[in-house]
Amino acid sequence: MASPLAPLPPRRRLRLSIGAAVVLSLVVVSVAVGLGIVRGQSAPAQTVPLGDATETASAAGELYVHVLGAVENPGLYVLDLDARVVDALAAAGGTTAEADLAAVNLARVLTDGEQVVVPVVGAAADPTQAAPPGDDRINLNEADQAALETLSGIGPAISQRIIAWREENGRFQSVDDLMAVPGIGEKMLASLRDAVRV
Repeated sequence: MASPLAPLPPRRRLRLSIGAAVVLSLVVVSVAVGLGIVRGQSAPAQTVPLGDATETASAAGELYVHVLGAVENPGLYVLDLDARVVDALAAAGGTTAEADLAAVNLARVLTDGEQVVVPVVGAAADPTQAAPPGDDRINLNEADQAALETLSGIGPAISQRIIAWREENGRFQSVDDLMAVPGIGEKMLASLRDAVRV
């Protein structure tokens, strides 16, 4: 007949209790991490067809950009809100050998609904933005600092602010957008309205 087990000494009971608590804590942490991963995957990313290519887009924080011209896979792409032209070209599979990258500002921030046209060498950067014959107005989206300084009342400081605004906010959608540039008020805008275009 087996003899009854002697009770565990208090020190051994304490070790077993601590060990059990540690194991229980690890199980709780593992379950919490697992639930977090499952929740993160519960809203799957949606795939948007784009002609020959696809782009995975998250449910929020995105913009749509139409990429055309001398790129491998022209089409509509869904990009992050802080995407730049270089990101749009990468999404389109890169540029072709005929692309004129000197005519494209790769660092420019994109805006939702924008169309990016990569010209071939020798072509205009964007046919839709080309000036009609006899139109010598300055294009706010293409002009460099020297061209902007030819405008009445525009010196180095304001021309730099115009370029900085364009780099931070994307293309000017209308001449009225100049009002968002620090230092340009209604009076200056009125004097520039007939000398500039977008």
